[in-house]
Amino acid sequence: MMPDRAAGLAESARALADGEVTSRALVEQALARIEATQASLNAFRIVRAESARAEADAADAELADGVRRPLLGVPVAVKDDMDVAGEPTAFGCRGDFPPAAEDSEAVRRLRAAGAVIVGKTNTCELGQWPFTEGPAFGATRNPWSTEHTPGGSSGGSATAVAAGLVPAALGSDGAGSVRIPASWTHLIGIKPQRGRISTWPRPDDFQGISVNGTLARTVADAALLLDAASGNHGRDPYQPPAVKVADAVGRDPGRLRIALSLKPPFTALPARIRPEVRARVLELAQKLAALGHSVEETDPPYGRIGLTFVPRATVGLAEWAGMTPEPALLDRRTRDAARLGRLLGGAPLRAARRAEAGLHRRIGAFFASYDVVLAPTTAAPPPRIGSMLPLGGLATDRAMIAACPYAWPWNVLGWPGVNVPAGFVTGGLPVGAQLLGPAGSEPLLVSLAAQLEAELRWYELWPPGQLDLNSPVA
Repeated sequence: MMPDRAAGLAESARALADGEVTSRALVEQALARIEATQASLNAFRIVRAESARAEADAADAELADGVRRPLLGVPVAVKDDMDVAGEPTAFGCRGDFPPAAEDSEAVRRLRAAGAVIVGKTNTCELGQWPFTEGPAFGATRNPWSTEHTPGGSSGGSATAVAAGLVPAALGSDGAGSVRIPASWTHLIGIKPQRGRISTWPRPDDFQGISVNGTLARTVADAALLLDAASGNHGRDPYQPPAVKVADAVGRDPGRLRIALSLKPPFTALPARIRPEVRARVLELAQKLAALGHSVEETDPPYGRIGLTFVPRATVGLAEWAGMTPEPALLDRRTRDAARLGRLLGGAPLRAARRAEAGLHRRIGAFFASYDVVLAPTTAAPPPRIGSMLPLGGLATDRAMIAACPYAWPWNVLGWPGVNVPAGFVTGGLPVGAQLLGPAGSEPLLVSLAAQLEAELRWYELWPPGQLDLNSPVA
């Protein structure tokens, strides 16, 4: 029997282990869906068709021999900032990039769990912006409305999962780049604790603000992929105590004290939440109160946390830009930001890194009174394709901060957050909300997200008007 597009990561793994379907059939189905939607959605930069078929056949042989691994034979995708042996890592850029000599640590761990990597998904240039488009690959489109972006920078991964091309995918999050596209495509997006999923061979990616995370249609699938990818290279600088996040799905989170935070953290440019987005977040807060949690409107003591973000982000961008084979092909905004990063790479960067400990103490004290923060993931619904692409640097920053002022502080802190769907606004566009916690709180956040999911059943909704992905694949 061929599972339909609603079959998620856990269900696909179960069907494979029970002999109800073969890995080759699932991979062929994923490849057919990718091919059928690439012209309209453009989720993938690289499709590993022949390699994925060979890996599927090897997985089927293992399954026939009785081997069992958590994701054995399941097709997944990874963002094109992660190394896959034999494939280039262009990270949204133009140029002739050499093939990677070996897998990144996160990809290696997915393979160890048995997953088949069907391809690498599109991302904006060096992951800077909340849209996924550019001259290197065109525009990746939102399956809920193809005139709109899925967000960024993990927009290709979000589109691939939201459209049912793969059951789950890895992304990365340096200022919301998992949570923002998850919000705008009606998905679960987990940004884990810094170091939970290795970023090796880039051990301090974007000066520690960027982490790898997961996108899926259900909390259970996002947690399963997180557990499969989690772990560290021996030389990683961040190695948090191990947790089994999937075990928290279905666990009663208890009666929690939840801080509803609607005020954007300090930025140099103004930002204000759209009324219809605010309304959806308030509805989630009311649902949490109905579930027995205490919800109080209050904001974490962020202070001027933005002053510590800019040096780390721009220095990290300069580091990545320096690894591109043809820097002259980079967007002018990228070159300007990288130039700023080179200027900030001394004392300003050291001061920004030192400030993190004080932020941990001050904002950590907030969690003596509250267990979880509920905040909007974005201030606005997804913008139209092309609306930000032609802007200059300052205009891009203004548009980006106006739409997405909420996610980045948790990257400075390095703490976990989970986007959950919050419903839809005018035009049928999805928006989301974040559940945010202190260090190591992924199990608590996942148990709370799963409790909401059991009530709201958001995974039952699919984008309208897409290709009929339920039809069998020959």
